[in-house]
Amino acid sequence: MSVRLGDVAEFIRGVTYKPADILAENAVNSIACLRTKNIQETLEDDDLVFIPQESIKDSKLLCEGDILVSSANSWNLVGKCCWIPNLGYQATFGGFTSVLRGDKSRIEKRYLYHWFSSPRIQQLARSFGNQTTNISNLNQNRCLELEIPLPPLDEQKRIAAILDKADQLRQKRRQAIALLDSLTQSVFLEMFGDPVSNPKGWKEGELLSDVAEIRSGITKGRATRGEDLRTVPYLAVANVQDKSLNLDTVKEIDATEDEIKRYKLEKDDLLVTEGGDPDKLGRGTLWNNELPEAIHQNHIFKIRFKDKRILPLFANWLIGSKRGKSYFLRSAKQTTGIASINKTQLSDFPMLIPPISIQLEFAEKAANVNSMLDKLNSLRIEQDNLFASLQHRAFSGQL
Repeated sequence: MSVRLGDVAEFIRGVTYKPADILAENAVNSIACLRTKNIQETLEDDDLVFIPQESIKDSKLLCEGDILVSSANSWNLVGKCCWIPNLGYQATFGGFTSVLRGDKSRIEKRYLYHWFSSPRIQQLARSFGNQTTNISNLNQNRCLELEIPLPPLDEQKRIAAILDKADQLRQKRRQAIALLDSLTQSVFLEMFGDPVSNPKGWKEGELLSDVAEIRSGITKGRATRGEDLRTVPYLAVANVQDKSLNLDTVKEIDATEDEIKRYKLEKDDLLVTEGGDPDKLGRGTLWNNELPEAIHQNHIFKIRFKDKRILPLFANWLIGSKRGKSYFLRSAKQTTGIASINKTQLSDFPMLIPPISIQLEFAEKAANVNSMLDKLNSLRIEQDNLFASLQHRAFSGQL
């Protein structure tokens, strides 16, 4: 038997608050508020905001077994969800999120979670989004019209238990990857020390512009004056992550041959984003010729090192370290929730210059870690595919 999702569950919209409402964690009558950034594979609640509690209705207090859903986000993330465990503290949820809460007399909570988080339903939820500029809003009414298989509660519990056991294996793999992923950071700190206090006394006094050429990228919508144009891929801010590239979606732009020559990416170019969330200032990664040809937009800086004393990989980790974050936060222009840096501020970044031999040793160790990560990620993808197949069988009566 199948029923409408709306027959057995409801969406509850999050609490809207203004920046001025944000309180200190230990403020009297404050309550933790979860946001879209907390919605990961599992709930990540190490970065919370706190708002006044007196205006929060009981229905908007999070309960164990709620499903926290990103209801306003970029098109590829809207609908993303996570399970709310026993938090051990009282919390609500923000205006760009919603909670999917089931009727416990009719539907098992874990059964509902596995169904809504399955690839097919996530894809449908994203396709229902109402897009405004770069933000997509979850169409909750259309989601509530989706048909969900509804066997008896005992059968729901049996299916949920099987999926839980398989999911636990996936989570162990993810934990192993996360631990390994943090190993390079530990190696960096062990070899170079705290980059803020520089306890090892590495050479200081030179700026980033002393050792590298720094360029902004191509501007969309610029005048081309009837010149011959060629279509090329270009990297946008969304493509540049912290120490990695996301090339799932690569946009294209028409550019002149002179522009393509000026903005073309070369191996070991360090790409750093102009702005975003304050805690992500200095976010960047190295280009490794992932595409045969590509240029970059004006919200990404391209740093090309000309000084043989600096290894680009070391510079990537240095700029993305606490040294970089503290410098950029002091220098950046900040508006509500957004911070940005300009070329002059990036050029004035204060470098550390350890011996190149140590930088090369760090690069070798980082490469070994990346090799192990590649193997684990291949196994993770295979495991995810098997789990998706299991979900499909579970919700099509084949389990």
